[in-house]
Amino acid sequence: MATPLEPGLYIVATPIGNLGDITQRAIDTLRSVAAVACEDTRVTGKLLQHLGLRARMIRYDDHASEATRDHLLQIAATEPLALVSDAGTPLISDPGYRLVRAARERGIAVTSLPGPSAAVVALTLAGLPSDRFLFAGFLPGKDKARADVLTELAAVKATLVFYETAPRLLDSLTAIATVLPDREVGVARELTKRFEECRTGSPAALSAHYAAHPPKGEIVLLVAPPGAAAAPAEADVDALLRAALAGAKPSQAAGLVAKATGLDRKLLYARALALK
Repeated sequence: MATPLEPGLYIVATPIGNLGDITQRAIDTLRSVAAVACEDTRVTGKLLQHLGLRARMIRYDDHASEATRDHLLQIAATEPLALVSDAGTPLISDPGYRLVRAARERGIAVTSLPGPSAAVVALTLAGLPSDRFLFAGFLPGKDKARADVLTELAAVKATLVFYETAPRLLDSLTAIATVLPDREVGVARELTKRFEECRTGSPAALSAHYAAHPPKGEIVLLVAPPGAAAAPAEADVDALLRAALAGAKPSQAAGLVAKATGLDRKLLYARALALK
C-alpha cells in the first residue's frame, strides 16, 4: 500500500503525447491527492479516465483569479493538492509560477515529480549542441517583436529553444532566416506521437519544406548557437549533390545528402534532377 501523502502542492508532469510516458509515481500521486488543479478539466479528465482514476478537478489556468489561487492554497495547507498542465511539465510555458511562489511564501511544502517535457525531448532529438541551451518560451506573434527577440538572443552562446504553433511556424522560420540566416535550425513536432518528426537544416530550406507541407501539431523550434556548424549554403549543397551524382542516381544522391545535412530529401531530389 502506498504511503499516504503529506499536505502540500505536488507538481505532476503528464505525457506530451504518448500516454505510456506517465510515471508510476505520478499515477500514485494523482490517486492520492484531495484535488487536481488543471488547465482544462476536459483534457485532464481524459487522462484520469485512461488511468482509471477519479479525482476532484479545479480549473487553474492563466486567467485564474487570486480567489481561485487562494482556494487552492487553502487545500494544499491541509491536504495534498496536485498541479498538472494539459501536457508536459507544469510551469514550463504553462500556468503555475504564481501558485508555487505563493505556496512557498506561506510555508506550504512543494514537491515536483519529474517527467515529460517537450523542450528536452526536442533537444535530445535534433542533434544540435545540448551542453548549454536557453528555453525562451513562445516567440511573439508580431513580426517586429519576433525579430527583436531573435536579435536580442543572437549572441547567446547556447542552443535556443522555443515553443511554436503550426500556423505561425513559417513566420518564425522567415524571421530566423532574416535575423540568423546562417544558423542551423531544428523543427520537432508531434513528439512521442505516431507522426513524430524532427527536421534540421537552414531556416530557408525548412521554410521551403513547410510551405509545401503545412505542419500540424505542437512544435518545438531550435536554433543552433553562434559558432556552431552552420547549415550548408546553397552552393555547398550543389557541390555535395554533384559529388554524390558522380556515382549514384539522383534519388540515391538526394538520400545521401539529406542524411549528411538534414535537409529535405524531396527538395534535394528536385535539385539533383536539375543538376543532372
